[in-house]
Amino acid sequence: MLAAISHHTGIRLAEVGFLLIFISGVWLVATELPQVRWRKLRTIVAGIALAVAGVLLIIATRYGKFG
Repeated sequence: MLAAISHHTGIRLAEVGFLLIFISGVWLVATELPQVRWRKLRTIVAGIALAVAGVLLIIATRYGKFG
């Protein structure tokens, strides 16, 4: 099933992966602000977003002919 990903879908997966990296970076910066609540939760969510982004980029590169 994963081998049936088209080039266009691979590019979209990579774009979503890069967007998740951007969002997690912003969240990590936001956790360092002094009056932010739920610091630990934001750090966990940012870590999960980075992990998902990595998986999406691996799938896009391997099966979607991205890169």
